[in-house]
Parts: sequence; structure tokens; C-alpha cells
Amino acid sequence: MPPILNAQGLSKRFGAVALFEGISFPVSEGDRIGLIGPNGAGKSTLLAVLGGEQEPDAGDVATRKRARIAYVLQESSFAAGLTVRAVMDAALTRAGVPEAEHEGRLRETAGRTGFPDLAAEAATLSGGWRKRLAIAEAIVTHPDVLLLDEPTNHLDLAGIAWLEELLNEGSFACVMVSHDRYFLENVATEIVELNRVYAEGLLRVKGTYSKFIEGKQAYLEAQSKLQDALKNRVKIEVEWLRRGPKARSTKAKARIDNAQDLIGQLRDVNMRTQTATAGIDFAATDRQTKRLVEFEDVSLSFGEPPNEKKIVEGLNFLITNGMRVGLVGPNGSGKTTLLRLLTGELEPTAGTIKKAAALKIVYFSQMRELEEGVTLRRALAPDSDSVVYQGRVVHVASYATKFLFTSEQLNQPVDRLSGGERARVLIAKLMLEQADVLLLDEPTNDLDIATLEILEESLLEYTGALVLVTHDRYMLDRVSTVVLGLDGWGHAETFADYSQWEMWQRERGSANSDGSSADAVATPAKGVAASGGKKKLSYLEAREYASIEEKVDVAETRLNAARDVLDDSAVATNAEALTAALHEMELAQAAMDELYARWAELTEKAG
Repeated sequence: MPPILNAQGLSKRFGAVALFEGISFPVSEGDRIGLIGPNGAGKSTLLAVLGGEQEPDAGDVATRKRARIAYVLQESSFAAGLTVRAVMDAALTRAGVPEAEHEGRLRETAGRTGFPDLAAEAATLSGGWRKRLAIAEAIVTHPDVLLLDEPTNHLDLAGIAWLEELLNEGSFACVMVSHDRYFLENVATEIVELNRVYAEGLLRVKGTYSKFIEGKQAYLEAQSKLQDALKNRVKIEVEWLRRGPKARSTKAKARIDNAQDLIGQLRDVNMRTQTATAGIDFAATDRQTKRLVEFEDVSLSFGEPPNEKKIVEGLNFLITNGMRVGLVGPNGSGKTTLLRLLTGELEPTAGTIKKAAALKIVYFSQMRELEEGVTLRRALAPDSDSVVYQGRVVHVASYATKFLFTSEQLNQPVDRLSGGERARVLIAKLMLEQADVLLLDEPTNDLDIATLEILEESLLEYTGALVLVTHDRYMLDRVSTVVLGLDGWGHAETFADYSQWEMWQRERGSANSDGSSADAVATPAKGVAASGGKKKLSYLEAREYASIEEKVDVAETRLNAARDVLDDSAVATNAEALTAALHEMELAQAAMDELYARWAELTEKAG
């Protein structure tokens, strides 16, 4: 069957800058394509071209007859006064769906996307719920291809899990621009990286994101071998040219032409493989103090009962030097508010927050606040043309280059920069300050995967304390040494990692996804199952239970191997080998019996 969408020979330029040239991008039935690439590669532009929102400079996009394409923008906004019902109803009308089918479609989509109230005003919804509504507006039309630009932006962790389930169960093909590596791993069946380092302008690999990493590595190794081979051939040809071949000879002329062609090929490969990466390196102070910030029975709430909104209640928590805290919770649960408590912008309603003397706290806000109209030069160096970085005076142009900005961009107003570029400016400003405690509120928004990896490496090397708010589960798992979870009802608990937090969420019944915590469903944990009165597994037991079947498989393999050794006639006739084999058999059988006993115990306890 032909593709639903078939884009061939697409090219798009903005002024003198070519985003992509001559690329092909077919989308077939059942495809779930993750579209990745560095900031500025043209991912959103390509998605807009596929969706018919922009025209390419060259090339064609052919759509199968009667195929419906739905396109969800990165930022979701709705006109004032429109209800959730009105938004979806208008989408059905635009798609030409008969009026008689509207109500059934509305109710089905509301159930799939979790909207409890179709009469709610769309413009007043939180960022997460507006994103859900934009997706609902698209899928209510039953599209053949769904195009999503950064769909996990504004969704909290539970909301991302909801979206993964929705896409995995959907009958439509899907193309999604995303930098969320776990999201891509869980949803995508194919990854396309749009990047000028590839000869065809992109690299397309079937499989999950981890399969793509393997495919990309193989491609780059092949390119490296090609580059080495070309270098050797060019070296030989250049030496030959220097000897001054006679141009009158037809054979010599052909070889000269071939040498020039090889030199051109090498130049093209060199240009493609030269990639720049942002240089991110946070600096900590030389403080030796161990205890930096201590929360003692801290409570914070807004409003009065019965409309009181509790952020935390009776929180006891210590931040020490070198600790990396991942702060998680549903949208509206108070993560940013807790950071404002740490900065001193807010005061607790009860309890005390003790800080070490002369503590230096540096805060990266998710609001991306840069003074409008200010040039990049003045954003980085307000008073001169140099900055002090790690004790050295550095020219602002050199410093900007670390973050992939060109000298031409120095006089460009920051409000004209892309979201990823604005994030890099803020990180660049942040790095000029030494910090005892670094507070990062959603630093991953708009950053490409290559920059995310560099950011993670920098945070792992940072020697001060870190409090990190992010919906990027990969970064949480990789960077944080402890997770502090908020449930939106004032309860807070500490966990060893993100998976323990997820388990806690399930136990508390926080099934609602990414709305504000006022809409969230959460009940206090009772420590017993809903039926039978059995104790639930502890966190460590639950993790053991999740992996015990795999351990049993390993133990069975060991036991079978021991049996095979005993069946070997050469072993049976060798007393020393036979004694060793019998001993291994006994150990393997004992390990198997112990595992089965433990499995039965945990299964009984889990109920």
C-alpha cells in the first residue's frame, strides 16, 4: 500500500540559511515516527510542511486520497469564551463530520483524553490541560496521520504516561517532534534525525530510540572510515599533482579531474561531520559546609479553609553539599513554589528553613525571563564586552561561541531567538555565577538531545547541591541522587529514585494526570490493600517482586547447565570433576528453591 503522506525532494530556506534540502519523508500506515535533531535543524518547519501549514521552496507533499491530517502545534491556545465542547465541535465541523456523529465522537474523545467537564472554558485551562485539549481537538476527527510538535511540553509525568498510552493504542500514523528520550523509547517505532551531518539530510532508523543510537553509531563509524579512506586517496593524488603531470595527456587530464573530485568529496564529508556542541559547565563555590538548607516542620498553604491550598505540611528535609534532589509531582502540586521557598521569595506559614551562612543560591526559572529588546551581547555582558568565567576574563564573542551563537547574533535582540536558544542564553548567564545550591526549574524545555546530554554531564560533575524540577524522566534517573515527591495535597515523601515515586503515586490513587492539583485525585496511603486487609509490599519488596521472575530464569539456566555437566561422560569418569559438578548442582538447586520460596512469599503478600 502506498504511503499516506509522501514528501519528496523537500527544501526550505529562511533567508540565506538552508534548513533542509532535497529530503524525502514518507509516512505509512501504523508508523509512529520520532523526529529529532539539533535546535535550528528545521523539525517544526518540516512538520508544518507535512501538515500543509507551510509551503516548501522545492519538492512535493502527496497525500493519499481522502486521508485526513491533524497537526498539533507546540504552543496550545484557544480564543476566550470557547468551551471544551465548542473547540472539539468546531474541529468536527471543519473536518466535514456529519452532525449526527458529533455527540458520540465528543463523548468518546472526552473519555480517552480525560476531560470530566466539556463546559469548561478552554482559555482558562492550565498549560497541561490546554495541551490535552489540542490533542483531543486533533483526534476527535479520526485522523489518518497525527503530527505532534513537542507534545510532552506542559504535561507532567502522569500526563506523559497518558499520552504514551493514547499513541500506542491509536490506529493513526503519527509523527512527533520530541526531545524526551523515554517518551521516544516507549512510543516510537522509527526515529528520524534531521541533521546536515548526514549525506541525505536525515538519518532514518527502524525501531526504538535505543536502536536509533546503535544505527547512528554505525553510520558515523562508516563515515569516519570513508573520511580516512578519502584522506589517504587525496594525499596520494595531491603528491602526484605536485610532481607536475603533463596536461596534454588524456590519461593525466582524467586523473587531475578525478583528484579534484576526490578533494571535493573530502571537503563535503569534512563539512558534514564537523558538529558543534554547547559547552555547559556549572561552577560551585569552595564551601566546605556539609549542611546547606534544612527544612524543619515546614508548612506552606494559600487561602483559608475550606478552600485552603496546601503545598507542603510538616516537611522535614535536609539538603547537603553534593546532594542532587529531583523534585517531582503533578502540575500545580507546588514544585516551583517550593523553589521560591528556597530562594526566600516566599516564607513558610509554619516551621523554619535554616540556611548556612552566606549561602549562594542560583535559580534558573522555567519562565525564560530575558529582558525584551536587549541584544544577545548585552544579555550576556550588560556593562562591557567581556565576562568573568571561572576566574578568567573572556570576550563576550568567545563566550557566546561556547553556546553555539555566532558573532553575527551578538547584536540580535534576544526576543527573536528560538526557545532552545533562549534557554542556552539563560544557562550561559547562570554559569557566570558560582553557587552553593543550584535550582533548576524545567531546564530541559526546548533543548535538543545533544545539549541535554551535555547538560546532564555538567550536572553530574557539579560539586554543589542541586534541586532539579523536570518532566524528563531520563534526566531524573540519571542525575538525581534522591527524589522528593509532592502529591498536591500537602504530602511529601523522599525516594531513592523515580520508579519508587511512581509506585507511591499508584498506591495513593493519584490517577488523574496533568491538571492542577485542585483537580487531582489523591488519597492518603493506608498501608493496606483495599480488600483482604493484606499489607502491601514495601518499596524494596515491590522492586524485588518486579525482578524476581528474571532471577528465576537465570537460576533455571544455571541449574540446567549444571545438569548438562553431570550428563557429560567425561565428567562422570573424572572423580575431581564429578565432585565439583555435584557441588555446583547442589548450589544451583538450593538457589532455585530459595527463589521459588521467596516468589511465593511475595506473591502472597502482594495479594
